Amino acid sequence: MTLSELRYIVAVARERHFGRAADACFVSQPTLSVAVKKLEDELGVSLFERRKGDVSVTAIGEQIVTQAQQILEEVGNIKIISEQGRDQLSMPLRLGAIYTIGPYLLPDLIPELTEIAPNMPLVIEENYTSVLTEKLKQGDLDAIVIALPFDEPGIETIPLYEEPFVLLIPSSHPLNQMDEVEMDAMAKEDVLMLGKGHCFRDQVLEVCPDCVQRRSDGKAAQSLEGSSLETIRYMVAGGLGVTVLPCSAAGADRFSQRLVSVKRFAGHAPSRTVAIAWRKSFPRPDAIETLKKAVTACSISCVEIL
Repeated sequence: MTLSELRYIVAVARERHFGRAADACFVSQPTLSVAVKKLEDELGVSLFERRKGDVSVTAIGEQIVTQAQQILEEVGNIKIISEQGRDQLSMPLRLGAIYTIGPYLLPDLIPELTEIAPNMPLVIEENYTSVLTEKLKQGDLDAIVIALPFDEPGIETIPLYEEPFVLLIPSSHPLNQMDEVEMDAMAKEDVLMLGKGHCFRDQVLEVCPDCVQRRSDGKAAQSLEGSSLETIRYMVAGGLGVTVLPCSAAGADRFSQRLVSVKRFAGHAPSRTVAIAWRKSFPRPDAIETLKKAVTACSISCVEIL
């Protein structure tokens, strides 16, 4: 059984005539007739009733022709997919981003990517690193933007930019008298942090373990937590404490300077490396390279493009 034979029986069923079916398939009538007879012999059934000047489809032939049509449609879909595969920028890219990156990267990334690859719109999801990782592995996402380190089997990563951490404080805070702040000074402050599950929380605690205050018995004291960096910025503006943020999220321009101030850390400032991750088997490397190019073109002034 061949695709050509399936095309021939579909054509005969449609034209109800071997000659016209042969013309439609651009073959000679003997070639088509021999192929149809060969398929009937292989299947052991008659697909058509042949009468002089007339051809009709048998009952079993109707079922087989219907199935043949479906098969030919699926083959056509394979060709469409392969054509899209040759132009790797002609399909949507399903992109995930962690909560502490998406709101600050995507507003610049989307217009840049639209200009570079207008036929590759982004389908976006924000979530925790752990959730995005599983969706990437399962094929529900094509790529994710995360913070390194990120080591998962079968997953490739490429760094995008290095982003320093900064200190956000109320504008009336005594630390405003300093040009730069020592990390040790954080031990004396009420530090507002993201809740558990956010990888940025873990990164902050890695460089500032004293940011979690401890009681006299050595256990961690209860501290104020926010569900998002946006919430925490408003909490700082409300005078509830200070916080450490990635520089792209500091957003001092969104508040009156009488409410908050952004301070850099003294010495070698802590930072994070933002990267793209994707499956090694992902068949559209051009899409990943284009995504990287668009990120590089974004105007995030405080980061260092890698």
